[in-house]
Amino acid sequence: MDGEPQSPAERRAALGPRLFNDPASRALSRVGVIDVGSNSVRMVVFDGAARSPAYFFNEKVLCGLGRGMADTGRLDPDGRAKALRALRRFGALARGMELTALTAVATAALREAEDGPQFAAEVAAQTGIELEVIDGDEEARLSAQGVLLGWPDAAGLVCDIGGSSMELAEVGGAQVGRRASTALGPFRLQHVGGGTKGRKAHIRAVLDGLAGRIGTDHDRLYLVGGSWRALARLDMERRRYPLTVLHEYEMTPKSIRKTLDWVAEHDLDALRKTAGVSAERIELVPLAALVLRQLLRHFGPRHVFVSAYGIREGLLYERMPEDLRRRDPLIEACRHAEATGARMPGFGARLHEFLRPLYKSAPPERRRLVKAACLLHDVNWRVHPDYRAQACFDSATRANLGALDHKGRVFLAAALMNRYKNTGTPTHMHGLTGLLSEQDWRDAVVLGRAMRFGAMFSISGPEHAGELRYHPRKGLLALYLAPAAEELFGDAAQERFAALAKALGVCTELRKLRRRNGAAD
Repeated sequence: MDGEPQSPAERRAALGPRLFNDPASRALSRVGVIDVGSNSVRMVVFDGAARSPAYFFNEKVLCGLGRGMADTGRLDPDGRAKALRALRRFGALARGMELTALTAVATAALREAEDGPQFAAEVAAQTGIELEVIDGDEEARLSAQGVLLGWPDAAGLVCDIGGSSMELAEVGGAQVGRRASTALGPFRLQHVGGGTKGRKAHIRAVLDGLAGRIGTDHDRLYLVGGSWRALARLDMERRRYPLTVLHEYEMTPKSIRKTLDWVAEHDLDALRKTAGVSAERIELVPLAALVLRQLLRHFGPRHVFVSAYGIREGLLYERMPEDLRRRDPLIEACRHAEATGARMPGFGARLHEFLRPLYKSAPPERRRLVKAACLLHDVNWRVHPDYRAQACFDSATRANLGALDHKGRVFLAAALMNRYKNTGTPTHMHGLTGLLSEQDWRDAVVLGRAMRFGAMFSISGPEHAGELRYHPRKGLLALYLAPAAEELFGDAAQERFAALAKALGVCTELRKLRRRNGAAD
């Protein structure tokens, strides 16, 4: 994510060693995390590219341990029994998967319940799982680290809402700063007196008390937790948003307020069925909505993002050495996909090197997407030829890729689709491509045509067969052919080279490549 290196050797090494082959990374393979929350109990097993979480196993059970605790001071009896069953299953699964590490944490419900220690002892006796009950400050820190796992450049305020508590933490400069824990979880709010008016006053009072501790000048708000994700899903439904990937979904405060008003005007059960939200989750949405309105009023963020990563990913981040944390999650995920799915792993870096002249003046984020596309250009090769373009588009828009906003995701998908397709856009994709500007769409087509030419020009690597030189002011794209590679530039290669030039809107020129002192002449 730094500036582009200059020398050829540096450029070839720009992606660095394969992270998933690094011993420190291999040590993170099959890392299990169990999170016992106030509302849900979940087990996640991470595998694959360590810097970008790959979910080998992911199971959640909505238990409601914290339901009614504000009145009784004890864990919900039905939730307790349900959670214990889930943990017995998770313990058996962990033994069967032969995990390299298993970490189990419990949050607000167990740290505050009178019978929390008794329940933890029962879990240990029946399952062998030792629950670490963490305090609110640690919960806030780990949730914020989860956001940093997916957003290395995240800067703003992380807000993680659970069933019984809500945590806030500052992030910036790849560090977690000030943090606080509150009792603003929906289960707690259910027992605040005075109806809606009383709850609003209570929420305002709590947030007023946080102003000095956490600050109010945060431009960005990152939302973590199931209740926020449910509200984001409803925002998508109201807007008829075409991409249903929640991670890095961006909302404006204005849009959120419209959605909260829209939810208040509609039947919750009907919304639940339409948006695909569980009954247990939709029950908590009105209370979470009250909190979100006040968060927007108190902290005044201009941008609001949804993070699918939270405390579980934060625990994975905790185990990472610093050199792994500095790597780009998107590029690492793409490298892992290439290594496991492409015909010739490693070809993507050579293709990227060959196409670099087209992007010398492109901004860093565009060059990063070009790099990602080159790594992914061949991972769908096993799909039937008639469906490869669609498979490329679908896999990129739906893949588990971190550090990639929705616009970048669709740009990547469009470029990969055009790597295999020469004409038009299928009707069912039009809604998604509408997320791009006309210029971004044209740029995606150019990248697709460039990969389409470069990937077939020379199977051993296009950099050995020739060099591209792009002169946009002159309206010229030149291909310098190596002496031993002239026969590679046959009819099919010529057609694809011409298609690339047409997409760029320039003329072509073919020259012979001569080298003097290791440099092209």
